[in-house]
Amino acid sequence: MAKHLSHQAVVSFWFHELRPAQWFRVDQKIDQHITDRFEGLVDDAFHGRLFSWSSKPSSALALVLLFDQFPRHLWRGQAKAFSGDSRALSLSIEAERQGWIQNEPEQAKRQFWLMPRLHSEQIDVHTHALPLFERWTDTRTFALAKHYRQLIATHGRFPHRDGTRGEQDASNPRI
Repeated sequence: MAKHLSHQAVVSFWFHELRPAQWFRVDQKIDQHITDRFEGLVDDAFHGRLFSWSSKPSSALALVLLFDQFPRHLWRGQAKAFSGDSRALSLSIEAERQGWIQNEPEQAKRQFWLMPRLHSEQIDVHTHALPLFERWTDTRTFALAKHYRQLIATHGRFPHRDGTRGEQDASNPRI
């Protein structure tokens, strides 16, 4: 079990300590910092020890980050980086059902509530999510959501993940 870190520590780190430009940048220093500070908490989330966090918006958003964003930093370039996606997606769907996304005043937080849908390889998830991205995020994120939906519609998956799946030739996508 990780040293005691609260959901507030996760949310504060992501939205206040990091700048938006750092969220998606490949940066070994950020990856290492997330590993050093949060790897134990990610492990706790993956082993169900933080289940109670799913009952309130602020702590559930921390879980989304632990399942969806932090693994991409911890295990960059490995299939394991996507191993929390289904749980993050379930939390995102529940957040919409509960009205947490709609009631979130901060656009950046709404964006990360929705990010698991952007990472899904299910076309129906993307189709349902497009109006949500249009309404609740910025134009750049909405454009990315449309692009990702088109990739899924065309290839049935994200071709850029092929290297993490052990596929030999990412230039010849399977359909």
